[in-house]
Amino acid sequence: MKILVAGGAGYIGTHTCVELIQAKYDVVVVDNLSNSKYDAVKRVEKITNTKIKFYQADCCDYKAMEEIFIEEKFDGIIHFAGLKCVPESVKVPLSYYNNNINSTLVLLELARKYNVRNFVFSSSATVYGNPKTLPLIEDCPLSATNPYGRTKLFIEYILEDFYNCNKDFNIAILRYFNPIGAHPSGLIGEDPNGIPNNLVPYVTQVAINKLPYLKVNGNDYPTKDGTGIRDYIHVCDLARGHVLALNKLSTNCGLVIYNLGTGLGYSVLEIIEAFNKVVGHPIPYKIVERRPGDIAACYADPTKAYKEIGFKAIYNLDDMARDAWNWQKNNPNGYNQ
Repeated sequence: MKILVAGGAGYIGTHTCVELIQAKYDVVVVDNLSNSKYDAVKRVEKITNTKIKFYQADCCDYKAMEEIFIEEKFDGIIHFAGLKCVPESVKVPLSYYNNNINSTLVLLELARKYNVRNFVFSSSATVYGNPKTLPLIEDCPLSATNPYGRTKLFIEYILEDFYNCNKDFNIAILRYFNPIGAHPSGLIGEDPNGIPNNLVPYVTQVAINKLPYLKVNGNDYPTKDGTGIRDYIHVCDLARGHVLALNKLSTNCGLVIYNLGTGLGYSVLEIIEAFNKVVGHPIPYKIVERRPGDIAACYADPTKAYKEIGFKAIYNLDDMARDAWNWQKNNPNGYNQ
């Protein structure tokens, strides 16, 4: 099967390409490189010893995307293409609505026109908003606390409406929790632009002295140590979940929704402690005020994904810290060597 990986040069996209190729899928990557680098694709080729067809194009550009659809004749689509920074989404909400929603509309229009009936969407646990109960199951109430989260939630509604009038399609909505870590080879990993917004690349950049200290946003949450708790999942586990989702779609399953998490919640201080061990020295940090919109705790119940597609996280927190540090210390400037 030939799979379009839209946004396939990004952090999760590259790791998913590795898993897809190893599962014998034919991969075509489309990415506008606005928040990623082509070198990441070259490194996936090195890991897999496979040449990857790559197009630099914007998924919001209908004409450019249609030419690719005509040329490649896809069997399935994995849609990673989207802006993903929560604080930035608050500052420039129209950019997020324009990019994330329009890219989805273009891909769906072309999927329908060219009969590409298997579609996997990269959603997020942010669609659960500020949860009333934990762990989170797929039929928990949905809401969002920021423009980024709302784009994910609106796209889920769009996919449901699309499916209701296109029942011959198979759609998997995958709600990610917090991907961290890197490929064990150390060749690909998370490479954010500027100062990281996510916790782990911030930790590792402090560890290599690119940043002076980690800012811990709040220690007065109603949690075991006062810091926020999240469900961290190794990016390779997350990537494997996409292969399992595609396998499920091949059974003509209709529309399915799965949490991809470990089911475990770790606090910010527990993450720091895990990195202290692998780095070999304490990570300096300072407690600062909470970020607007942050919630106290969020972690998954991944039972449905296990029962229906056989998804279960293999890597533990120590593995995640080890692989994230291995990537950072061998690539101190990310892909800009």
